[in-house]
Amino acid sequence: MMLSINGASINFGGVHALRDVTFHVREGSIKAIIGPNGAGKTTLFNLISGFYPPVSGKLAFFDREIQGLKPHVIAALGINRTFQNIELFDNMTVVENVMLGRHALSSAGLVRGLIGSAFRSPFVRSEEKDIRNQAMKYLDFVGLAPRAEENALALPLGHQRYLEIARALAAEPKLLLLDEPAAGLDERETEDLAGLIQRIRKLDITIMLVEHDMNLTMDISEEIVVLDHGELIAEGTPREIQNNTRVIEAYLGEDIGD
Repeated sequence: MMLSINGASINFGGVHALRDVTFHVREGSIKAIIGPNGAGKTTLFNLISGFYPPVSGKLAFFDREIQGLKPHVIAALGINRTFQNIELFDNMTVVENVMLGRHALSSAGLVRGLIGSAFRSPFVRSEEKDIRNQAMKYLDFVGLAPRAEENALALPLGHQRYLEIARALAAEPKLLLLDEPAAGLDERETEDLAGLIQRIRKLDITIMLVEHDMNLTMDISEEIVVLDHGELIAEGTPREIQNNTRVIEAYLGEDIGD
């Protein structure tokens, strides 16, 4: 199994953000994490990517325990992510943001990349050609190569989300965590995003997806985990989840996909 989560729990003060969460992710799959607001979805991603340590439980990536490891160590093992709130470097171009995806495989490399991009250090001059070529490859993959030299924040919202995905891909992940990638996108942009996610999977990258757009989730996911108030309340195929009484009750009648 690629990723195993066994009894993961974390508290913030007296609040159980996650309580005894257990499930597994198969290599090559697209697995969605859904649930009402405050269910613990992004918190789960933060545990997997090392931003929070669990208070109990174990997380294993290809049988190696990863709970408590630093984010850059987990990234180097092959787990990378995007964020619910877009995290771009606003003083850099589109291509420079993606180049940092390769530097970010180690904390020291990220620092060198940030300093080098600003001051053209000898390290960056010696490495820049290859890193830039790789960055352009991923920009082309997401359709942003023509805008490589623009400021990252000059891009419209949909393209900024694609840029975050390109930066994550530049780190060559085995497992990609996408945190609400369709947030703020219109219907056509969401359809394009679905196609991009399928193309990413064809790169032999496993995908975990947190998403509120239930039509997108049901269309592209093979397996779905449902969280509610930090607890796992259901797991199954999209059809099984749509027909699960406890899931329907958790959403209080909200649309969970057609």
